[in-house]
Amino acid sequence: MEKFFKLKENGTTVRTELIAGLTTFLAMAYILGLNPQILGDAGMPKNGVFLATTIASGVACIIMGLLANYPVALSAGMGVNALFAYTIVAQMHLSWKGALACVFVSGLIFILITVTKVREMIINAIPVQLKLAIGAGIGFFVAFVGLRNAGIIVASPATVVGLGTFSDPKVLLALLGIIITLVLVILRVPAAVFVGLVITAVIGTVMGFAGIKEMPHYTGVMSINFDFSLVGACFDGMKELFSHPQCWAAIFSLLFVDFFDTAGTLVAVAGKTNLMKENGELENVEKALLADSIGTVFGSVMGTSTITSFVESASGVGVGGRTGLTAVTTGVLFLLASFFSPVLSFITSSVTTPALVVVGIMMAQQLKGVEWDDMVIAASTFVTVIIMILGYSISNGIAAGFIVYAAGMIASGKAKDVSWIVWLLSILFIVYFAYAPK
Repeated sequence: MEKFFKLKENGTTVRTELIAGLTTFLAMAYILGLNPQILGDAGMPKNGVFLATTIASGVACIIMGLLANYPVALSAGMGVNALFAYTIVAQMHLSWKGALACVFVSGLIFILITVTKVREMIINAIPVQLKLAIGAGIGFFVAFVGLRNAGIIVASPATVVGLGTFSDPKVLLALLGIIITLVLVILRVPAAVFVGLVITAVIGTVMGFAGIKEMPHYTGVMSINFDFSLVGACFDGMKELFSHPQCWAAIFSLLFVDFFDTAGTLVAVAGKTNLMKENGELENVEKALLADSIGTVFGSVMGTSTITSFVESASGVGVGGRTGLTAVTTGVLFLLASFFSPVLSFITSSVTTPALVVVGIMMAQQLKGVEWDDMVIAASTFVTVIIMILGYSISNGIAAGFIVYAAGMIASGKAKDVSWIVWLLSILFIVYFAYAPK
C-alpha cells in the first residue's frame, strides 16, 4: 500500500487513510436513504435502488482510488437524482428505464470527452458565474422537493403553494429533523447530515411504536435478500432513445450537471491537498474524471442515477486523507452497507427531508460567489434559480439561464466576449423551448 498509494510521499499513514475513509463514508451515507426515496418517486423499487447505490458507489470509489489515487468518494449525485426523477421521468415522460438509458449514454459521452481532451475546452468556455448559479439553483430545488414530500409545502388553489398542516405527525417529524440537523451542522458535528438523519429516523420509529400512523416500525437490521431486478434495466430503455423527442435534452442535462459538479468537487478537494499544481491545474485530473465517468456507466447498468464525485470527500481530507486509500476504504464500506437494506423501513419522506433541506442550504451557499453588481450575471443567476424552483425543472432552469446570459451580453455590448460554445448552447435551448412538447 505504501508503494502503490505513495503514502509517505503524501505525508499520511494507513491508519490516517482508514479513518479518513470512514469519515467520508459517514458524511455521505445519507445518500443510501435519500437515493431510494427520490428514485422511488420515479417508480423504481426502493430495495433495488438501495442495492444499486451501494454497489455502484463502492465500485466507483475503489476505481477512483486505484486509478487516480484521489481521496475522493463517489455515489449517486444529489441534484442529478432529482433531475432524473422529477424532470426526466415526471415531466419529460420517459420511463425510468429510458432515463437509465440516458444516464448510460451520458456516461459514455463523458468518457469520450475526457479521453479526447474536450473537457478543458468546455470548462473554460462556460462562465464561472453560470456554474455557481446552477449549483445553487439545484440546492433550492432539492430543498423544495424535500419540503413538498414531507407535506410542509402543499398545493394551494388560492396561492399555488402554501404551508401544510403542522399538526400532522409527518410534518412535525420533518420539522423537528430539520432543526436537529441544522443544530448539528452549526455545531460542526462530524457527519452532521447523516447523524441528523439517523436521529430523525429513531424519533420516527419511537413515534411508530407509540401508535402514530405512517411512522416506521422496526423490522430488523441485516438482510441477504438482495433485489437485483434493476441490473441491466437500462438496456431495456434503449428503444426510447430513438423514439422519445426529449431524450437529447435529458442526456445533455445529465451530462452538463454531472460534468461541472465533478469538476467543481475535484477542484474543491484538491485545493486542500497537494494535488493542485502551482498553475492551478490538478494532478491526474483526467484519470479522476475517467473514474467518475466509468462510475456513471456502471451505475446505470446496476440501476441507479448518475454516479458523481461527492464534495463531502472534503470531510475525509479534513482528517488527513491524502491518497486513493481513503476512497478505497469508503468504497469497501459502501459494499458492506449492501447487507443493511432493512434500514430503509426507517427512511420515510419525513426522515429524508431534513437531509434534503440542509444539503440544499449548503449548495445554495455558492450564491456568495455571484457578482450581483453585474446586472447580466444577476439576471441570469436569478432566472436560473427561480425557473428551477417554480418551473419544477432543473434542465429548464439551466436553459433559461443560458438564454438570459446570452441576451444580456448582447445588450451590454459584450457579445464578442461570449464563447461560441455558449452561443451554440443558447440557440439549442431556444429551439428546445420552441419545439419541446408541452
